[in-house]
Amino acid sequence: MVNPFRHKLHANNADVHRQSSASHRRRPLRVLFVHRDADAIDSCVQELKKAQFVVSSDFVLHLAQCTELLHTQAYDVVVAEHPGSHRKAIRALQLLREALQETPLLLLTTAKDNESIAQLNADGTADYVQQEHLAQLPMAVRQALSDRKLRSDLDEARKALRHSQSLYRALADNPAYGIYRCDPEGVLLNVNQALVTMLGYSSKEELLAANQGLKVIPKFLSNTTASGGRSEATERIDPVETEWKRKDGTTLRARLSGRGVYDDNENFTGHEIIVVDATEQRTIEDQLRHEASTDSLTGLGNHRRLFEVLHAEICRSERSGREFSLLLLDLDGLKKINDRFGHSVGSRALCRLARILADCSRSIDTAARHGGDEFSIILPETTKAAAAPVAQRICDVLHKETEQPPLSVSIGIASYPHDADTIGTLLYAADRALYAMKSSSTHALAPTKESFSYRTDSNPNLAESPSPMNPE
Repeated sequence: MVNPFRHKLHANNADVHRQSSASHRRRPLRVLFVHRDADAIDSCVQELKKAQFVVSSDFVLHLAQCTELLHTQAYDVVVAEHPGSHRKAIRALQLLREALQETPLLLLTTAKDNESIAQLNADGTADYVQQEHLAQLPMAVRQALSDRKLRSDLDEARKALRHSQSLYRALADNPAYGIYRCDPEGVLLNVNQALVTMLGYSSKEELLAANQGLKVIPKFLSNTTASGGRSEATERIDPVETEWKRKDGTTLRARLSGRGVYDDNENFTGHEIIVVDATEQRTIEDQLRHEASTDSLTGLGNHRRLFEVLHAEICRSERSGREFSLLLLDLDGLKKINDRFGHSVGSRALCRLARILADCSRSIDTAARHGGDEFSIILPETTKAAAAPVAQRICDVLHKETEQPPLSVSIGIASYPHDADTIGTLLYAADRALYAMKSSSTHALAPTKESFSYRTDSNPNLAESPSPMNPE
């Protein structure tokens, strides 16, 4: 019988003011720990707490105890002690992975577990974090949750694709689908009217004649047997995509599939290919990929884009040895703006700041909005000292704006690898600098122990004026 012990985290009352300011940054997280060492669990919880997670957790001692608990409880992530490299332990881990289904599994390992855990990771059984580098746990959790969301999106896309393929098989003979036939060498023999229309020609004869010189439809070749008889390669053509040119010069994204054609003596005589115009579908997919990494209100990158670029910049910094910096910004007084002027003006304020960030960024920089009033700029190959004028320029532009209400921002600056060695610690360093400036009475650019921070002059009228909805 599984007897889980509830392990709950509560806010530190000694830091109420800071937590109130940052509460909108916190994210609830339900964790199941599978570990025999209570100190290791506590260390994990502390690292997650530092990364602004609000954690509620259960723990069990062995992998076998998880199954019953997973039937009654839902968890965002499971963090388990590496069970060892013997066959029974690995089998138990694989069974747990199957029971978890889409719930991410992270293994806590030590240096001596590297060989066995590398094999598990290569097999896709689990991701892992070394106990010697436990500060990487919050980032691993975020990545695991992001991967789960991506897998969910991909599953939905695959379902849609399977549905589309089912309809395709049912409508394969429909004249709306382009069909052409080629000989074993891939030379075009015949086309249907749907393909003629798809490519923008007026007749089959015009398309066939144009293909002689321009190769509108390139030769389609497959691996056939030397005897020219039936083979797996000629029986069916798996769907492939290619680009063709229409008569007017525009690009057609064509999805091709088909089957081998045989004569009465079972001799291979060529292929019959079905063509589907995938241009619009690919355009939509490109648009969806763009929207998945873009903030819909401001047009800047979103949190996913932020983490993608941070990861890429850390990798580049490790290769080149060059520093890069991160600006973390908070739009001051957004709630007061919403209360006094309405949410449409608040949204406009966010867009105003986003435009300024974009204008103050180089082409190689990445500006992102990753929270309600939270923005960031990643400055590649930029030292912390060189990033300070960027913060100054942003604040100067805000100060010169004539549009009402006036805006101000608080800015924290941190650099990699000077202030941090991971994405999580870099964000934490910049966040500390930002909130140190928020709680400070000094409104000037100044270096802190970890990094620079900056805050523009706030608007006293906005800060002191009562909301029209709550007149004093």
